Amino acid sequence: MTPTPVPYDPALEPGRAAMLRLIEPIPLRADTITANREHFASIVPPIEEAIGDRPVAYEHVTVPGPAGAPDVELTVLRPRDHTGDAPGIYGIHGGGMVVGTRFFGAAGLVEDVLRFGAVAATVEYRLAPEHPAPAAAEDCYAGLVWFAEHAADLGVDPARIIVGGASAGGGLSAAVALMARDRGGPALAGQILDCPMIDDRNETVSSRQYGDLGPWDGGNNDTAWTALLGSRRGTGDVSPYAAPARATDLSGLPPAFITVGAAEVFRDEAIDYATRIWATGGRAELHVWSGAYHGFTGFSPEAEVSRAAVAARDSWLRRVLSVDPE
Repeated sequence: MTPTPVPYDPALEPGRAAMLRLIEPIPLRADTITANREHFASIVPPIEEAIGDRPVAYEHVTVPGPAGAPDVELTVLRPRDHTGDAPGIYGIHGGGMVVGTRFFGAAGLVEDVLRFGAVAATVEYRLAPEHPAPAAAEDCYAGLVWFAEHAADLGVDPARIIVGGASAGGGLSAAVALMARDRGGPALAGQILDCPMIDDRNETVSSRQYGDLGPWDGGNNDTAWTALLGSRRGTGDVSPYAAPARATDLSGLPPAFITVGAAEVFRDEAIDYATRIWATGGRAELHVWSGAYHGFTGFSPEAEVSRAAVAARDSWLRRVLSVDPE
């Protein structure tokens, strides 16, 4: 029996409908991945459009990829009046690890650059199923290593670098934080896990509540995880770098900001991840937003709950990055 879903906040319903029309007109299934990629390519603006007339400069750079793999493309964003010693924000885009480019969600990074005086980077990673896990995570980690090693050249304070993303980007951010801990890599100041995609098993109560309710319903989630893991999915042969919820040890991680809607597939796995970080004595700040759908702040920005969610994220960033309030 399918459990009764949490109702959506009425103030969010128009934005949810708009998001479904724009982002998900084609259900994501194994035979529609290519069509979804083409659709995304048609709606994601180039970086010049995301910046507009705001005082942000950008450059595209090619950096060494994982051992034996292709190089990785990054786009670095900085304030035009940047003078150095800035916080660093390493952004990872969403898209279920099967669609999207580094410019998906770049407008949010532009806002962060201006709001926090930060230098940001957004990374292009290989997509599944052509490149199964952990290819995407390895690409993201390689880009982060370059970003941290070149902090001085970029005008970034190496003690104030965070990684973050939404949905698949949140899952990959969690994976990169695990990699950095395990490999003695960059010492991250924090990790933003926004509605993170971290558990391939798709068997929580919330995954069943929203099995056919989107954005990003259980069917989309099944498709993406199967593309990423193939026959390994749901077995004991899944690395935490592919599905961070599989990690048995969450100690020693950078402070986490975990935020999720109460009315979406990823609710329960996000809550569990925060709970297990706390169980190790680690630092996590968890927000579960009443009646909120997946990606609600982007499509319902004027709703009261969205304003509260954005304010909470900004507060955490100011604290972790030691940035004075505006």
